[in-house]
Amino acid sequence: MSPSPLAFDIAHMFAGGLVLVSFMMLYQDRLLPLINVLSLHSLLLALSVAWQAHIQDKPDLYVTAVIALGFKSIVIPMALRRMVVRMELHREVEVAVGTGMTMLLGIGLVALSMDLMLRVTAGANALVREDVALALSVVLLGLLMMVTRRNAISQVIGFMSIENGLILGGAGARGMPLVVEISVAFSVLVAFIVIGIFLFRIRERFDTVDLQALDRFRGEHR
Repeated sequence: MSPSPLAFDIAHMFAGGLVLVSFMMLYQDRLLPLINVLSLHSLLLALSVAWQAHIQDKPDLYVTAVIALGFKSIVIPMALRRMVVRMELHREVEVAVGTGMTMLLGIGLVALSMDLMLRVTAGANALVREDVALALSVVLLGLLMMVTRRNAISQVIGFMSIENGLILGGAGARGMPLVVEISVAFSVLVAFIVIGIFLFRIRERFDTVDLQALDRFRGEHR
């Protein structure tokens, strides 16, 4: 059964909001505001998945929404803030490409993903087509952030953004098994813990988490 126009509009608003917040991530040039935007990104994901659970009548997706809200919107951003404070990284994020050019590249990637996915999913209903296209936009913007940011923490945030996009796509495409969602959530949590340990070790050893500086250090010792 096709969703009502109101249900479609609300689902489209949440998914479109994720794309907009992804652009906010690309625009941020300081770590703490960037972490706050990640929290907002995950909050919108939780709302989007909860709404998909409602209109698809899939209670399992409510668990996915709770995981996204608890871990990705609250726990992980709080842990990242503690890392930034403990490592004294209250400064601008080093970028490989200027903000203006990054935003233009982001617009191009969104246009590409919309054109590609709307063609590929021509046989699906409108809600699935729109959500999958917007989910791919979020994934590509997360990849762009990882490419254009030199700071290790900002690249972790880009990785989290990519994972948010994948969850959005899975929920929009008529959901995915709950066991998959739980395993993904715990995998992300474990990966985050490992990344956090490495960041502290890198900070202690090299006094920086700037990847370009680490590359220079490696080159000096070849």
